[in-house]
Amino acid sequence: MKIALFGHQFNTVYLKKITRLIKLLIDKKADLQLHKNLYYLIEPYINLKNESGVFENHEQLEKDTDLMISIGGDGTLLDSVTIIRDSGIPILGINIGKLGFLSSVSIDEAEEAVNLIFDKNYELDKRSLIKFEEPSDLFGNLNYGLNEFSVIKRDTSTMITISVDIDDVFLNTYWADGLIISTPTGSTGYSLSCGGPIVSPESNNFIITPIASHNLTVRPIVIPDKCKIKVKVVGYHHDFLCVLDSRSRALSPPAEILLSKLEFEVNLVSLECKNFYKTIRNKLAWGFDKRN
Repeated sequence: MKIALFGHQFNTVYLKKITRLIKLLIDKKADLQLHKNLYYLIEPYINLKNESGVFENHEQLEKDTDLMISIGGDGTLLDSVTIIRDSGIPILGINIGKLGFLSSVSIDEAEEAVNLIFDKNYELDKRSLIKFEEPSDLFGNLNYGLNEFSVIKRDTSTMITISVDIDDVFLNTYWADGLIISTPTGSTGYSLSCGGPIVSPESNNFIITPIASHNLTVRPIVIPDKCKIKVKVVGYHHDFLCVLDSRSRALSPPAEILLSKLEFEVNLVSLECKNFYKTIRNKLAWGFDKRN
């Protein structure tokens, strides 16, 4: 099995567990490729010279890769999507972060996860992405996100005025600190912290969630992801930020932004011991009562 390992940085307290994971993969005769950043973090502690290749970007990732393992938190997994792109290579998230909705397998469960992978005891969970269509040059060819697109003001005082159309039908004008347009995957991220609903991954929706809306009657809304969303930022005297997952760009008003569902999906590995509902129960401590 050809496996790519992706990661940026990690606390050295996880070093033994990560090297143990890599040694397990070597013992299982996996054909390994390591992202350049991860390779240089690991190389002083384990001899990889004859055991793995190194890649730095999408072009260098071998096209017949069977699996990518993302080692880090949810942010690391989001970055791995920019390496995978439309290749269809499945991603398994190993969590050494704090929460881990996407990277739901903890580093302590990594050995069990690897055994399930090699036994082919897993499913692929297809996740939709949001596409930033216009202005077409703002994000280049990385114009998509797994979690969300956000419009956010840059200064600390003035609210931003954002008008939204759905399939050319006017929805609302928001006076707020910003606006989030989230995929179902991103519903457990920034949108959730701003009062948005949790939406199951297969729901085929977008969630529009205001950030600190000036009008308290304005609430998040869920719409079909087949819709085209037009966002207009007007009446603002400073640059604002457009954020697509972990990538941000500045834009000046007046500006018109067009969003839609991306043509391809991302495959996340779903193990038999993990699923979306179990993950949110565990991460949000649903059903847990300290009085018991």
